[in-house]
Amino acid sequence: MSDLNQLHPDTATVAAGRPARAEQAPVNPPVVLSSTYVSTGSPDSGDLVYARLGTETWLPLEEALAALEHAELPALAFASGMGAISAALDLVPVGGEVIIPRHSYHASLVAARHLAERSGVRITEVDIAETDQVSAALTSSAQRGHAPVLWVESPTNPMLEVADLPALAEATHAVGGLVIADNTFATPLGQRPLELGADVVVHSVTKYLAGHSDVILGAALTNDASLHGQLRTRRSIGGAVAGPWEAWLALRGMRTLALRVQRSQQNAAILAEHLAGHPQVASVSYPGLPDHPQHERAAAQMSGFGSILTLRPLGAVAGAEALTRSLRLWVPATSLGGVESSLERRRRFAAEAPTVPEDLLRLSVGIEDSGDLIADLDQALQVAAQYSA
Repeated sequence: MSDLNQLHPDTATVAAGRPARAEQAPVNPPVVLSSTYVSTGSPDSGDLVYARLGTETWLPLEEALAALEHAELPALAFASGMGAISAALDLVPVGGEVIIPRHSYHASLVAARHLAERSGVRITEVDIAETDQVSAALTSSAQRGHAPVLWVESPTNPMLEVADLPALAEATHAVGGLVIADNTFATPLGQRPLELGADVVVHSVTKYLAGHSDVILGAALTNDASLHGQLRTRRSIGGAVAGPWEAWLALRGMRTLALRVQRSQQNAAILAEHLAGHPQVASVSYPGLPDHPQHERAAAQMSGFGSILTLRPLGAVAGAEALTRSLRLWVPATSLGGVESSLERRRRFAAEAPTVPEDLLRLSVGIEDSGDLIADLDQALQVAAQYSA
């Protein structure tokens, strides 16, 4: 991984995961469609025996992900982002404790609560941007005899709170704990949590990494050989393994990651500035705006402010719903990180945190022309405003 880590991330997205260079060798890795391999005797851990345990079709994607995150060990591809998240949560010991942002991705919170129900794990929800609050929770956990697992999203989904990753990693390690960071929103081009002190990084590869809303895939990365072994075993035993076509499509999507992220972030910044002064917008949040509570932290910690923003239109919930129905270009849909711009009202999900405003819309900004995106939002905001008192 070290040679690839020397490359600029924009180059690594293109160069990593290529076949060995030789005369008449393919430029792209092949897709191997085999569930099993010829094998005799006692296999070594690296042998190809059965595709649930390992297949050469995963390897180029896992190499490329590791290069982007500057991981010392290959990534581990999973069948979905939740497959990676579930495997990472299984690192929490029976009777242990997870400290998790109250505004985490709602399925991560559900998975943590299920873990608590079956394994006696204590769940403590915190405002992840409040470093003192999180540090106090870590200290309290240690006093209860736990080596806590700190789950971090930064920016959080959907509230876009930015955590002080180095400070929280230091505080967690001081009490013997483990830091797991979901880096889906920022992508490795925006920040690399392993370099900021995280022990494990997870991704929904479905989102920006694959980037075309046509793949369900996840990944986990770590520099720790023991943790890597545990995650790999969890993948093999749990069966949340990536399909060969999905792995190949995700790697193909990653080739344009740098260009897609650059364009979508530019669009997001233009849209955020436009919406911040919009007479039909009650509020807008984007880490790149100077009035974002953690703007300076994001500027210091991240190499870009991301492509997600939130807004609350005039007209409350009725206005928000009317806005989504009035869009012509933006796609009203869940998920994010595709080339197309999409948005949704997050509280339509019953499991979403109750502290997320009912009328909050999460916008995933794509790579279209920013003027077209603004025009479509403007006409929909006019419809939403009709529902205001």
